[in-house]
Amino acid sequence: MSKQNINKLLLDLGTFITLLVVSAPRFTGETIHEWLSLALGGAIVVHLLLNWNWIVEVTARLFTKSAKNSRFNYVLNWALFASGIMIMLSGLMISKSVVPFFGLTLPQNMSWKELHEVSTNITMILMGLHVAQHWNWIVNMFKRIFTPSIPAQTASPVLSIQRKDART
Repeated sequence: MSKQNINKLLLDLGTFITLLVVSAPRFTGETIHEWLSLALGGAIVVHLLLNWNWIVEVTARLFTKSAKNSRFNYVLNWALFASGIMIMLSGLMISKSVVPFFGLTLPQNMSWKELHEVSTNITMILMGLHVAQHWNWIVNMFKRIFTPSIPAQTASPVLSIQRKDART
């Protein structure tokens, strides 16, 4: 198994766990929620860069006779990207920690909060579909990591026993 695939899996696992933590700001508090969300945005950029070749390849053959699954996955990923951008943008617009940390103030508008909540709900659904689309890859990667590979050996019997009634 390639080191890049292991790194992708670890990044994706860390990103997913961070997404779950970020999704519960009432438990983490707003400050941790905002800073972890910023880190999550960075992790997503790295995820996209690591999978850039796939993005380019699928984009190039999008309108050819490619598999429907690839086309669906491509559209799903763009929808996930767009909803993620909406979360980040609306999150920055309602920020009480990150934006003020940089000495900036933004006008308060409840529409941004509503957009943040709606886009978060949409993203969670899309993320569930995204994970489902890649579930076989995830399971196979975990199997490869946690199942020790044993080299194939030819077995030879140590002792050969024949039954009496089996003789000819």
